[in-house]
Amino acid sequence: MSTQSLLRPAILIISDTAAADPSTDKAFPILKETFAQDGAGKWGEPVVEIVKDDILEIQRIVRAWADSEDASSGQINLVVTTGGTGFARRDFTPEAIAPLIHRHAPGIVHGMLAASFQVTPFAMMARPVAGVRNKTIIVTLPGSPKAAKENLQAILKLLPHACLQAAGEDSRAAHVGGVKKLETDAGFTASTNGPVPVSNNHDHSHHHHHHHDHDHGHGGHQVPRAHTQPTERPHSNDPRLGAKARARSSPYPMLSVADAVAKILEVAPQPKPEVRDFGPDLTGYVIAEDIKAAEAVPAYRASIVDGYAVIVPDKKSSEVHIKGTFPVASVSHAQAASLPPPLESGEIARITTGAPLPENANAVIMVEDTTIASLTDDKTEEATIEILTDELTVGENVREPGSDIKLGEMILSKGTHISALGGEIGVLAAAGIQKIPVFRKPRVGIMSTGDEVTDITHSGPLSGGMIRDSNRPSLLSLLRGWRICEEVVDLHVARDTPHNELEEKLRAAFRTNDLDVVITTGGVSMGELDLLKPTIERSLGGEVHFGRVSMKPGKPTTFASVPFKGSSSGERESRLVFGLPGNPASALVTANLFVLPCLQKMAGLPGKGLERIIVRVQGRVKCDKERVEYHRVVVAVDAKDGKLVAKSTGMQRSSRVGSLAAANALLVLPQRAGFLEEGAECEALMMGPILGF
Repeated sequence: MSTQSLLRPAILIISDTAAADPSTDKAFPILKETFAQDGAGKWGEPVVEIVKDDILEIQRIVRAWADSEDASSGQINLVVTTGGTGFARRDFTPEAIAPLIHRHAPGIVHGMLAASFQVTPFAMMARPVAGVRNKTIIVTLPGSPKAAKENLQAILKLLPHACLQAAGEDSRAAHVGGVKKLETDAGFTASTNGPVPVSNNHDHSHHHHHHHDHDHGHGGHQVPRAHTQPTERPHSNDPRLGAKARARSSPYPMLSVADAVAKILEVAPQPKPEVRDFGPDLTGYVIAEDIKAAEAVPAYRASIVDGYAVIVPDKKSSEVHIKGTFPVASVSHAQAASLPPPLESGEIARITTGAPLPENANAVIMVEDTTIASLTDDKTEEATIEILTDELTVGENVREPGSDIKLGEMILSKGTHISALGGEIGVLAAAGIQKIPVFRKPRVGIMSTGDEVTDITHSGPLSGGMIRDSNRPSLLSLLRGWRICEEVVDLHVARDTPHNELEEKLRAAFRTNDLDVVITTGGVSMGELDLLKPTIERSLGGEVHFGRVSMKPGKPTTFASVPFKGSSSGERESRLVFGLPGNPASALVTANLFVLPCLQKMAGLPGKGLERIIVRVQGRVKCDKERVEYHRVVVAVDAKDGKLVAKSTGMQRSSRVGSLAAANALLVLPQRAGFLEEGAECEALMMGPILGF
């Protein structure tokens, strides 16, 4: 459609909370995205207003939109409201909208309810209203952003035809060609009947190491490609409709890697502060608030050399000199037992590095600038010392109190990552900080899925389609190595059983283990045993935020959130699920690209993911014109010129776990035909330390 002919939608957010603070509204971005992604290019930019749960306020806005005859502002073709359709005492939306409607549309209401009943029996608690006022269609959606999106998706294909009819389109001309033509124009296939199924009903395939995201780069092989277009494949989003109706292509839009990461960081919860006791196990935590020194460092005047504490005379006096022979009055060691006695004029005190200066001393002469003049009677210690120079100034070789850290000085700022190098731990200890405000590290679980997955502990020979589970131990090792998780729990294997063991294990992971994030591998593609997406959406009431990413390897990567009641707060919280592909290389690559930035954000870090560098390619590497490829390489310093060089680990097939065995980086190959030639520069993502050839 041309810009001029686009239909104009308006969205009315009905919420006391959002009316007081618009930043809390989550529904508008989701509905706006739904119009853009699922609206077949027929809708313009939505108009939006936010009102509180008040009948007169709701009616005022809807009347302004539906009754306007101002040609300059343009006709509002569709008004959708979200919120206030339930049984709560302030749910007034149906009562506000119903009197405004000139002609009711029960078919639209039944369509939304039928789609909602596929998700939850609680759909019977909804009280939607739909109809026409003047030339405008009005539809009330639930207040939950997820439910509002599902209800809108259920009717969205039909709404353009309804809006055009309401606006005065010639009905006879519109129906030329019959209902079948109308269905085709609206985007319905021959197998789709009744209300459009909502997006949380998908079919999947499952085999632990055989997704269709193989590589044909360095040492690669032919990539499987479908020979038909998606429009040629009858499909349904409901896996319960049987094999005949099973989806033949994914209903999920393909996201870029950047968009997928942005969605993850948008959904991931903010870091939660806590207070922990000082200790070396703070490594990996992030400081949650600015920390100021509780003590000055040093707390006293201390020597920075081995030598003798002295009293340097005023330079104005010409009669007194530091050069000469002096008796040793005392010895000051770097120990906390006691302070040495005050130093009198004409005396010196032996002192070691770090020891406190005697009172009255104002400088320390290095031992190198002295000689022993005489010993004590028992010949065990020096009795007198000769100082060989007058070139000594007040304060020389003395560390003043607070000269390293002043009392109350900020020593670590909010957001500082406590590294394993010891610097942050050291400054906390020196400044006397015993309770450390940090962000809580997330708790994560790792689970493999599939009947064919066999643990390493299996001692017998492999038979049939059995495959050793390499993903779970690899991911457990990877995440523990990041040191940003409080705990990484082994959730073992979920079998593809009829009663859905996956659902039971996911519930137990959130309820019993109190995990923030669960990572699964396998079960995210297109077969009847790929259970992750339908389990999340149907059984757990969660939302799949994306189910495909334009990348290689890792195309079927899935990211979802699940509402769950927290054990500590007792309130419903969002728990996250990453469904990584079953192929070993795909699982590890996608964990680095998607799981890492998520856990970084939850732990209080910026969520930047892997460090990015520019490297020089060694050898010739093939690119892919369809998707960005993350090619496993070894990055090292070339001894000849000191430049960073990337060398491929060989054949890049996603099932080949050996391609990651020596890799410390991912080469981000540009999406284009042809090759990266020898010596070309390319971006790389560092998974580990730089090596040397």
